[in-house]
Amino acid sequence: MTNPEDRRKFLKVGTIAAAAGLAGKAMAQEGNGDLNLPNAPDAPSPIGNASAEPSIPDGSDAVAEIDGFSRFKPSRGNDPDSDYYIGKKMPGFRPASTGPAPFEAPDLDKLPWKMVNGAKEFQLVPMAVEREFLPGYRMNVYGYNGSMPGPTIEVTQGDRVRIVVTNELPEDTFVHWHGFELPVQYDGAATLTQNPIKPGQTMVFEFDVHEEGTFFYHSHVPMQEAFGQVGWFIVHPKKVYDPPVDRDFGLIFQNFFVEPTQTVADSWKMDWNWHTINGRSGPLTTPLVCKHGERVRIRLMNFAPMQHHPIHLHGHTYWETGHEGARTPSSAWIPRNNSLVGIAQATNFEFIANNPGDWIFHCHMVHHMMNHMTRQVGPRIRKGVNVDRYLQDTSTRPAVDFTRNDPGFNTPGYPQKMLGMERTMPQMEAIWNRREVRGMRANYPMAVKGLMTVLRVLPDDLYKLVMESNEPVEKGAVFAEIVRRFGDPERYEAAPKMMGMNM
Repeated sequence: MTNPEDRRKFLKVGTIAAAAGLAGKAMAQEGNGDLNLPNAPDAPSPIGNASAEPSIPDGSDAVAEIDGFSRFKPSRGNDPDSDYYIGKKMPGFRPASTGPAPFEAPDLDKLPWKMVNGAKEFQLVPMAVEREFLPGYRMNVYGYNGSMPGPTIEVTQGDRVRIVVTNELPEDTFVHWHGFELPVQYDGAATLTQNPIKPGQTMVFEFDVHEEGTFFYHSHVPMQEAFGQVGWFIVHPKKVYDPPVDRDFGLIFQNFFVEPTQTVADSWKMDWNWHTINGRSGPLTTPLVCKHGERVRIRLMNFAPMQHHPIHLHGHTYWETGHEGARTPSSAWIPRNNSLVGIAQATNFEFIANNPGDWIFHCHMVHHMMNHMTRQVGPRIRKGVNVDRYLQDTSTRPAVDFTRNDPGFNTPGYPQKMLGMERTMPQMEAIWNRREVRGMRANYPMAVKGLMTVLRVLPDDLYKLVMESNEPVEKGAVFAEIVRRFGDPERYEAAPKMMGMNM
């Protein structure tokens, strides 16, 4: 009879070689450091430990493969009824004994607290804020504590919380603790359950948290909601979820309508032209960066005024493991790569990051994948016209080419391309001067717009280079290295030269 400990060691060590051997064409080549990219002689040189193989971190009891599913290469498994099919219950590297993984909401802070008379006490301030959706595009919205969305409140199941709300808005407000089963007087449902918090006044909310899961807080004044007032309220379980994750990310999707000549959102609009994730619009959205083989949770909340979001993750199949109500029993988890997240709903996605690369993660509604939308369909009937030439004399207007000899007219509807949104060098620097984007292809900002962000799955050595070192990383170097190790090097294509490529 096989000893269970011996079998565990076999699973942990013996399958690593199998996973690595199938991970990519380049992996099989000894050293890999001299492997060139035939179609791109000027491609970035190899970086990191080019001969590295996927491995289990020291001290972890995780295994590389279970029942045909590998944490180091795209795979399904042997049996759809297995607990490990598509990584369903494959744990991360992090043991449950260390507690829940830290929650990370890119571009948002956590609200500090102090223990006062047996309760975790938070200070929350509703206020008007300025938020830079894109470099140089600062918008006037509502938020909390100087941020939109507001800072994350993070507690543990069983905590008693006290939230001191001081209203710095010029109008009445209310705060609703979305999804919590608390005493009715603290529910925040406008005047149904409490009096308004007047400008300059303070109200104290205090209750015990018996729930665990993904929650949020927001104003219960509809126009203030549309103006951006929302924030995470994460409750970690007393008993760490099984299987435990290594990464726990949070993304809040929002929509706004801002006229071209304004910085103030119009909360009365029924449609929107600006889209944000954690208060940033792509490509200023900060990528989610994890290590190859980790188990990842992404909590995604839709706080759009009235638009749903079909969310798609490239390169991976995930399990829906919970919603804003509670964690879902594992028997009801659903494997997907696209989920419809409705208004005021949250969905938790969990998966093993077994496919290295930069993977786009986005809403699939086409007009949510664009920024500052303007009407421009089909060829222009006036070409190369600058309005300055007729602003001096508005009685004249540029001539129109009625011959319709533009080749665009040969194909009805052509071109379906949005124009504008050119960026200055300082704006490009703001996009590139973030650790999380180091080594991405030089034209990545062209691909990430509106409700779009990126999941980066990096081998351990490249993760350390990008996220933990101060060594310079050339644009496209990480992408090229992943192609060398895991892709098809002979068909590698370099990105075209872009503004700011040499920054």
